[in-house]
Parts: sequence; C-alpha cells; structure tokens
Amino acid sequence: MTALKTAIEQSRAVWEQWNELGVDNRVVLLEKWADILGNRGAPYSDAAEMVRFQCNQATHLIAETEWMPGPTGETNELYCAGRGTFLVAGNGETALAGQLAAALVAGNTVVLCAEGEVGTALVADLAKAGCPDRVVQQYANPSDEELAHVPGIDGVAFCGDAQQVHKMDVALSLREGALVQVVAETDTQNLPEIGSPVYLLRFVTECTRTINITAVGGNATLLELGSG
Repeated sequence: MTALKTAIEQSRAVWEQWNELGVDNRVVLLEKWADILGNRGAPYSDAAEMVRFQCNQATHLIAETEWMPGPTGETNELYCAGRGTFLVAGNGETALAGQLAAALVAGNTVVLCAEGEVGTALVADLAKAGCPDRVVQQYANPSDEELAHVPGIDGVAFCGDAQQVHKMDVALSLREGALVQVVAETDTQNLPEIGSPVYLLRFVTECTRTINITAVGGNATLLELGSG
C-alpha cells in the first residue's frame, strides 16, 4: 500500500503542469511515442496505431475552446481538462497503449499497473519521447485490499473480462469518499470501447472560464462609444 500511495502522490504532484501543457502539445509528444513504439515492430505496431487514433480524436474533440455567448462585457469559455490521476490496468500492448494514450492526451497523469516486459517497454518509450518525469508511474497489479483503501485516484481504466471488472467495482465501492469511475473494456480481443471514437471523453471533465471585464471599470470600448 505504501508503494502504491507513493506512486499516486508523485503522479498527482505533476498533474497540474501536465494538464496545463494543453492538448496540442500533448498530442505532439504522444505521436513521438507512437513512432518509437512502431519501430519495435509487431506486436507494438498495432499499439502505435491505437495511440495515433486517440491523439487524432483528441485533436477533433477536445483541443478547441468553445466560446459561449454572455452579457456585454463578459467572455465565457468552455474547455476540457483532465480529471486528475488514473490507475490503468489490463493486459496486451494495444489495450494498454490505448488506455494510456486516452488518459494522457486528456490531461491526466497515470499509475500504470502492468507488470513485466510490456509495461516496462511502454513507460521506457514514453520517457524517450520526452514525457516528463512522474507523469506515468509503473506499479504492480494492485490487490483488492489496495483498491479498497487506495487514496488519491480520480478514475480507473481497466481491460479484462466482465468478472474481473465486477470484482474491481466491488473493491472500489468500499473506498471512503467519492465514488471512482471505472472505464472498462471487457472485449479483450476486439477492444470496441477503447477503439470507440469517443472513448477519451471518459477521461475529461468540462470546465468553464468566465472573464467579466466590467468588474474593473466597465467595457472600455462601450465607454468610449458612449462618451461622444
């Protein structure tokens, strides 16, 4: 538990900087990661294509800030941000790469719960692509006891069969505080959820930003027009 808690804390410590990097800059970095993965050859070539797919969807779905109408002297912006820190777990190069890419491009930091060569390769290649330190932490697959008590996570992305997903849901429901969303993929062969065009929207939260320039003395343009 102490090791997992430390990994989450280290990941959360750099979340704000990663989230503020912006979608376009994260896409550039993750596409470099895809190129490095592709150079490994099979079976990582499919994983590389999945990373590129998630980046392309992010560019189309969440990169642009939406401007909303408001009163004179006020601007309103609607934009997407990451939720925080996700646990990503499962098996298979393509599934893990897709989950990682969706979580990261959306602005989240990640604790990757994948043991063995695949997890190590994914994290090592992310570092080669220029991913900042601690944005992705690697950890062994957590036990049910750890899931029931682990603090500081904002979501879980998991690829496994329906029984495993149910078991994880039960463990997470025992946690104190807010319920943790599980983004589940149960078809481990075809990956219809991870391959969905809107999969990455499960990793974002919508935010609004309002700037009221009348609060500092009124709309200068309107004041000038009215002075004549």
